[in-house]
Amino acid sequence: MQLVILQVPDCPNAAVLAARLAPLLTARPDIVLARQVVTGQADAERLGMTGSPTLLADGVDPFAGPGQPPSVSCRLYRDERGRVAPAPSAVQLREALGM
Repeated sequence: MQLVILQVPDCPNAAVLAARLAPLLTARPDIVLARQVVTGQADAERLGMTGSPTLLADGVDPFAGPGQPPSVSCRLYRDERGRVAPAPSAVQLREALGM
């Protein structure tokens, strides 16, 4: 599986997402994680970034809602309790990635 974190420059929430992914990836050396900085709307549209940070798993955003448009804006998530969070929780990441 190929994971990519798409982010705007200096996005603090991208670091939160990477930190939450790190322990999950230690047991899965077959999963490759990359990060890509996106600076313009055209690139967000081309790459499928729906806010920063966006996680793509094999090119698909498992957290995108139906019809969620591409954007270079800040993205917030809802945790399993419905609270606003800077990134998906470890539980949500495990579920979305089938781990």
